Amino acid sequence: MPLHPEIAKFLATLPPAPEGPLDPAALRAAEEAHVPAVADRLPLHAVRDLTAHTTSGDVPVRLYTPTAADRHGLLVYFHGGAFFLGSLDTHDHLARSLAKETGLKVVSVGYRRAPEAAFPAGLDDCLAVTRWAAEHGADLGWDGTTLGVAGDSSGAGFAAAVAARAHDEGFDRITHQILYYPSLDLDFDEDRYPSLRENAVGYGLETAGLKPFNAFYLDSGADPADPLVSPIKREDVNGLPPALVVTAEFDPMRDEGELYGRRLQDAGVPTTVSRCQGAGHGFVQHFSWIPEFHQVFAETRDFLNWH
Repeated sequence: MPLHPEIAKFLATLPPAPEGPLDPAALRAAEEAHVPAVADRLPLHAVRDLTAHTTSGDVPVRLYTPTAADRHGLLVYFHGGAFFLGSLDTHDHLARSLAKETGLKVVSVGYRRAPEAAFPAGLDDCLAVTRWAAEHGADLGWDGTTLGVAGDSSGAGFAAAVAARAHDEGFDRITHQILYYPSLDLDFDEDRYPSLRENAVGYGLETAGLKPFNAFYLDSGADPADPLVSPIKREDVNGLPPALVVTAEFDPMRDEGELYGRRLQDAGVPTTVSRCQGAGHGFVQHFSWIPEFHQVFAETRDFLNWH
């Protein structure tokens, strides 16, 4: 099917990308400027800003509680943004929708970002908060059952890396990994995946923009050959948590997500790979108000309930 008309309409209004080097501060400010006022956000039973005191230092987190029940399952969420953009606020609406539709508490993580923080600071924060959530479950209202990790784009790459690293370190509390259009291969050779050429231009995120947008992370010490940077390069995926991999039809990174999902399936990991038709990269963050795309939250709920 073609690109969804609402996405196409939005893309037609965008000015050409500015020339010259990217300015993280300016891009962050522009992104934050679109965050709605608190009064205009989806209401939940409770939303609290906390500080997770972890082995990686003090990490800001936001805890979303969907109902008045005493205990819930937990989903630890890592926002996207090419490892240098995104925040608790830019993904607040996404975390709220996840909490409401899944019935889980969501712990959104304000991890350290490039270029100010060198690799692996952000990844360390994400894993440390996941451990912190398990260790402080009684304080957070965790029911001791579901402890999932989730993310979109680069945040999904973090979720995959956290699941793998936790497995290697013997931390076996993670029950699920939810990967929305994941960034899993930071080797941007255009011949590596057909979608890098098929969806190279005209759909929002463009193949030519992958290198400059990820340069802050790579220049901070992240090696694309490292499976913690490019989780698809992990040789042994046996024993990883069940995975939901959601890709977008018109995303240059579509094929790496689907390949990773097939590799998990081939290794016997219960995995659902779902391609969202008519969608481009970032649709969960930017276009989940469209009913067809909002269904991703129900799909996530069903996956969590089935596995």
